[in-house]
Parts: sequence; structure tokens; C-alpha cells
Amino acid sequence: MNNFESVSFKPAFSHIYIEEKALHHQVTEQILQKFPRAQQTIISHYKDVFCRSRQQFGLQKKSPKLILAKRENACIYEGARPCQSFGYTHFYYTSSVMNCLYDCEYCYLQGMYPSANLVVFVNLEETFRQVEELLQKHPLYLCISYDTDLLGLESMLGYVRQWITFAKTHENLTIEIRTKSANYSKIADLTPSDNVILAWTLSPQEIAMRYEHGTATTAARLKGAALAAANGWNVRLCFDPVLWQKNWQISYEQLVTETFETVSPNDILDCSIGQFRAAKDALKRMRKNRPNSALLQYPYQLQDGVYQYEQARAVEMTEQIKRWVGNYLPPKKIFLWQGED
Repeated sequence: MNNFESVSFKPAFSHIYIEEKALHHQVTEQILQKFPRAQQTIISHYKDVFCRSRQQFGLQKKSPKLILAKRENACIYEGARPCQSFGYTHFYYTSSVMNCLYDCEYCYLQGMYPSANLVVFVNLEETFRQVEELLQKHPLYLCISYDTDLLGLESMLGYVRQWITFAKTHENLTIEIRTKSANYSKIADLTPSDNVILAWTLSPQEIAMRYEHGTATTAARLKGAALAAANGWNVRLCFDPVLWQKNWQISYEQLVTETFETVSPNDILDCSIGQFRAAKDALKRMRKNRPNSALLQYPYQLQDGVYQYEQARAVEMTEQIKRWVGNYLPPKKIFLWQGED
């Protein structure tokens, strides 16, 4: 990988590409008002920019551009194997935004998308319409923040607020909003809803500093989770992905202790624990994008199309963390990802 440290980059979203059909949408106009100095370029289709060949994901992460588009096809997908379903039968996810503002070294998005630029689908109402169609068939558990961090983008988009408002009027819908941000304050004025789950991904601070570039500190995430839980929200804590490193036991035991010293166990909905995992083809592209990453070059084992730690190491780590968490939460509130859902 080239060394970009000495290169001067323009700020994020210095350039905004706008699909012709998205040009006059209300969300487009609101976003453009937030970036009055951005260079605007009208395009026919977001893929003309997002999917062009020979892009450099790592370079683009230094100065991501923004693409505003309208989605006209299906935008609700059945949950993939590497995701946790938490026991829900009808488990789906949706992507109102493609790509993330943050730059986590282990993120599967760098192995899934050809570009690090962000695509925002401005017609959120179309996603709501498709959700309502599915709800006519069965209840729905919907993760809305897997392929991005919506709460991290709340100042720009306001999508989390809209999703919460929508969920409150659809009792058969449960949504999970997962984040590594400290942006709970952006929605703290809203009344908690029983069918909304706010989920914080947690890592030991040394891992967050080393691999989760641009994210909030572990302490800041915990503060947000504690405030949300105390205010009555359903709060999920996610020790996921658990990453092996020398003296991992010390780091993760300290993390679990810090977590439940900050967030009252009585206020927690549940907790998830999951090891690093990546689809076969995705990891190949991730390694190509970050050839110097020791984390990605680790000799993971391929099991049913998913790369993960060797079984003995995976079991040791997840079971040990489960025992530590079990000092604070009952077994029924602890979910493990074990390669099957």
C-alpha cells in the first residue's frame, strides 16, 4: 500500500455527485445546504462514479466524496450468515447509505464495495414503503445500520430520527440501530420506543485506537449507551468483533468491567459476542486493499465460505468473554455468534 501520510487531502465531501433524478429531492437540498463550498457534479447514475474501475479504497478513505442518489429497486435484504439474528425468524437488513464515515481496518465494506465514497439514497420513503409491504406478510426484525453508521451521520442526514418515528407507528416492526459513535445526544430528546434497539459496538480502547479509525472512544460510546439505557431505551452491547492479540484476556476483561461499571446491567436489553469473520471473496479483496494489515493477513480458517479464527481459539475467546459478561447478565441475555444463525 502506498504511504499517503505526507499527502495533503481535501476535507470529506469536498465534492458531491448528484443523480439527475435526485437533484430536487428535499433531502438532497438539505444536504447541499450543509456543504455550501462543495463542488457539485450532476451525474446520470450513482454507479457511474461509485462502480468505476481501478479505484483505490484506502486513498479514497482519506478524502471521501458524497454521492446522492434515488433507489428504485429492492432495498430490504434477508440477513446474511455473518450477521446475528438474535433469535428472530424474519431477520432483514436495509442500507439507506452505502459505506461508512469511519475506517475500521477489519470492516467488510472494503471487501464488498469498489469505492470508499458514500452513497446516500435520498428517497427514504421508498424504503419505508417496502417495509410496510413486508409487514403485511409477517413481523420484521430490521437492522438499519449494518452497511454504515447512521447515528454517526445523524447531523448530516437525520435518518435515525425518521426511522424511530416510523417504527413507533408500526408495532410489528423492530429495528436495530448499531453505532460506534458518541451521537446519542442527537436523538436524546425522543421518547424511547419498545420496538427500537440502540446497539453500541464496543472494543478495548487499544484496539479501537489501532483498528477503528475515526470512531468515538470506548469511553464515549459507553457514556452514550449509559445515558440511553437510563432514559429507558432498549440498549444492546456488542463485543463484536472480538479480535485476538497478545494479552487479549487482560484487555477484554478490563473492557467488560469498564462496561458494566458505566452501564447498569439492570438497564441492558442484551449483549452479543462475536469473533472476527469475513466471507471468502470479501477477505480476499480486504487483504488486497490493506496488504500491510497484520489483522487481515492472519491465517484465518475457511469454514463454509466464511473465514474466522481456528475453532479452538474462537471458542476460548468467546466462552471466556461470555463468562465475564455472565457475572453481570443472565445467560438468556447473552448471544454468541458461532457460525450459524
